[in-house]
Amino acid sequence: MTSESNHRVKSALLIVLLWVGLLWVLEFVDQATGNALDTFGIEPRRTGELVDVVPASFLHFGFDHLMANTVPLLVLGFVAALRGTARFLAVAMTIIVVSGLGVWLTAPEHSNTAGASGLVFGLFGYLLVRGFVDRRITDVALGGVVAVLYGSILWGVLPTSAGISWQAHLFGLIGGVLAAFTTSSTRGAIGTGRPPAWH
Repeated sequence: MTSESNHRVKSALLIVLLWVGLLWVLEFVDQATGNALDTFGIEPRRTGELVDVVPASFLHFGFDHLMANTVPLLVLGFVAALRGTARFLAVAMTIIVVSGLGVWLTAPEHSNTAGASGLVFGLFGYLLVRGFVDRRITDVALGGVVAVLYGSILWGVLPTSAGISWQAHLFGLIGGVLAAFTTSSTRGAIGTGRPPAWH
């Protein structure tokens, strides 16, 4: 492993551990304050709730809810962050905003949505298509591995379970695909007169 690769691995590991660690800290605070942070969830189609689109993705309704998101977020986040922490942050914020706005627009009345599952679905979608967008064979292979390991979560975009926000899942997935295009490393090749090559 080269020094650059070693640095990328360490940076990817650090950012996902800090990210997930923050989620756990916030849930401990939420539990200690009688679920006071739940008010930062997204209540649909209320203008004032738009400010909660981002915070909602860092909050959960109990430790079981958080635990369900922790492992896939660690795995998918680490793989996504291997291409650089700045790009990872851009991808994550794109997913969070798209997922949150989708929930705000389409969730049922009187619901309150929070959790990192939209980000999990978004990272899944991002990793599935990133290799094809970037024309990077290694990332296509990684996407295949991700599909094998987590492909079953795609059922989560369907309204099959009461109390689970399929809207966050669906729009998170859409946000991940969008992020693959908006953060693509081949965008710089546009306008050069040469199509980006596979590598």
